[in-house]
Amino acid sequence: MAKIVVDPVTRIEGHLRIEAQVDGGQVTDAWSSGTMFRGMEIIVQGRDPREAWIWTQRICGVCTTVHAVASVQAVENALGISPPPNALLMRNLISGAQYIQDHVIHFYHLHALDWVDVTGALVADPAKTADLAQSISPWPLSSKAYFTEVQARVKALVDSGQLSIFTNGYWGHPAYKLPPEADLMAVAHYIEALSWQRDVIRMHAVLGGKNPHPQTFLVGGIAAPVDPNSPNVINPERMNLMASLLPTMRRFVEEVYLPDVKAVAAFYPEWFGYGAGHRNYMSYGGLPNGALDDEALYTFPRGIILDGDLTTVHPVDPAKITEAIAHSYYQYPGGQDSALHPFDGVTDPKYTGPTPPYEELDTAGQYSWLKAPRYDGKVMEVGPLARMLVAYGAGNQKVQELVNGALEALNAPPTALFSTLGRVAARALEAAYLLDWMDTWLDQLNKNMNSGDLRIADTSKWDPSTWPSEAQGFGPHEAPRGALGHWVKIKDQKIANYQAVVPSTWNAGPRDEKGQTGPYEASLIGTPVAVEDQPVEILRTVHSFDPCLACAVHVVDAKGEEKVKVEVL
Repeated sequence: MAKIVVDPVTRIEGHLRIEAQVDGGQVTDAWSSGTMFRGMEIIVQGRDPREAWIWTQRICGVCTTVHAVASVQAVENALGISPPPNALLMRNLISGAQYIQDHVIHFYHLHALDWVDVTGALVADPAKTADLAQSISPWPLSSKAYFTEVQARVKALVDSGQLSIFTNGYWGHPAYKLPPEADLMAVAHYIEALSWQRDVIRMHAVLGGKNPHPQTFLVGGIAAPVDPNSPNVINPERMNLMASLLPTMRRFVEEVYLPDVKAVAAFYPEWFGYGAGHRNYMSYGGLPNGALDDEALYTFPRGIILDGDLTTVHPVDPAKITEAIAHSYYQYPGGQDSALHPFDGVTDPKYTGPTPPYEELDTAGQYSWLKAPRYDGKVMEVGPLARMLVAYGAGNQKVQELVNGALEALNAPPTALFSTLGRVAARALEAAYLLDWMDTWLDQLNKNMNSGDLRIADTSKWDPSTWPSEAQGFGPHEAPRGALGHWVKIKDQKIANYQAVVPSTWNAGPRDEKGQTGPYEASLIGTPVAVEDQPVEILRTVHSFDPCLACAVHVVDAKGEEKVKVEVL
């Protein structure tokens, strides 16, 4: 029996440590530890609630818009404000662009190297690579000459001795199964995706003024005027620019991203059998196509799937959400075994962990800076897989067509969705699902503008003197990585309490007071490990969640020394 420590887990946002107990070539137990302290809730206390989104958006530099959306919705909910349709459409366009860009970046730049051996690209036959690429997609960059050029660029990088992004991989690992030609194709698309994502996210600059962290969010709506007769606002010229970006999004997703995911899955079918975890999934729902409180018009339906039962979608009651700290570096007034609803949440750090060099976590005690969120006492996985499963179970026809088509192409049963590769596939299918919605939202915004509906914000309650002395609000949002919630309590026109429970807290959180493992921890059990000091298999499952520990923890003690037990890329 061996203990494997992966610290830090790289190709993620933030700092994550995974400890796994391995026996007989597979993981028998696991512990997930966020290794930074999050203090954003403390920073916003006492501030004007209308500016909370500016601060909370800085929680992360990858999830650039999601905290702004959740924050303004929490304050709007508290004050009874209803943003006008144009504001919701622009928020949806910003969010949709973020989803599609983020999913492509995750697959190619954060996750692909768990499946793709870069050294295989060096020995691939470019002519056979061209044949492979042309057999699965009409994407134009698929000639022998093109792949020969890409191979030469990779070889030049290797010959220079400065491997950059390819420095620290487990190249040659026996768990890699793609043929060299597939490796070369994937490396080429890795490089192409770098330029693609830079172009498509220009929509954030148009609607938000900048990226990352668009600056046009506003409690009550959006601060980006719409006027067909003004040269300096959202006008026909800018509408046409955004319209020109949508085919670029669509073509790469449909002709590169989706075919590559299917190609990888075809060579690793056994990974539809690993990584299931608890099989409880939750979606707050979101991207409204009407009023914020009209769940029937959500792009993503709200609901819960329990124990993998897709025949029943349970309702979500936000009152049943709690955060436990039995194994977290925090303290509650009621003690370590207590759990609090986010409205009453407390961010009171109390570090009890090991001192540098952090040889081993106290897994029987506190071992993470993440709390343990629970819904009605149950562990919930959130993210693209949860959204697709809830939508599938709720009868969303488009989602059912996408999921059934993918399962048929892969000759996989529905239970294959509850897995490491199920998360990868769900993320790609979700990107495809959103493409049509992006067209719909932009068309509707254009129609509103041309019809004279130029409303962008409800400022009727912008004056704090009109507010009640006390109010509280919940801002749910489905971020690319999953269910995100901001909770705010307002007293005497200031923030009295604020809590953000983010997707990676739900997924990466530790055990609770009942000993229930978090989703990362549960999903790793049963994972095969061929080479103990090169645990690429562990990375496959952890990366399938797309960890964002910067969202889950935000401030680190710079005096600590870092001990790396296993170096990974």
